[in-house]
Amino acid sequence: MNLEELAFLALAAVAVGTSVAALLVRELVHTILWVAVFFVDLSAIYFLLNAPFLGVLQLGVYAGAVTVLLLFGIMVTRKRIFSRDAATGIGPVPLALAAVTFIFLVASLGEFPQGTLTVQSYDPTALSGALFGNYGPWLLLLGLIMMSGVAGAIYLVREGRE
Repeated sequence: MNLEELAFLALAAVAVGTSVAALLVRELVHTILWVAVFFVDLSAIYFLLNAPFLGVLQLGVYAGAVTVLLLFGIMVTRKRIFSRDAATGIGPVPLALAAVTFIFLVASLGEFPQGTLTVQSYDPTALSGALFGNYGPWLLLLGLIMMSGVAGAIYLVREGRE
């Protein structure tokens, strides 16, 4: 068993562990944090499988945008989300799993096979142009609007506001 297979098995175990933890925790915020760790772990698996475009897309869309969207929805619907009773913070287990994922990702970067796979190269500029076309500035504007919405939600749910 080489290092790449070991890293894949470790990342798969972390993915299964985080998905089970997301199902078993009681606090909704903790569930979203476990799902975010799962999304980052899945991105690491994409990088391990030599699919950097999918890995970056997974980080940007799911680990970033979807997680923020879920947190935004909770902040709008629950007023005391940041109180001590509602949020207990990140425990040592999610941090340890994130550290293990990062270590295996860094360890696997130099261990890819160098001639066993035939990988076709692609131009990321042409691919992103085909995916987004002329809508890139509009997507940037949508991201800015979402950020302002998150800032407004934080303002609305902060402590002491009546």
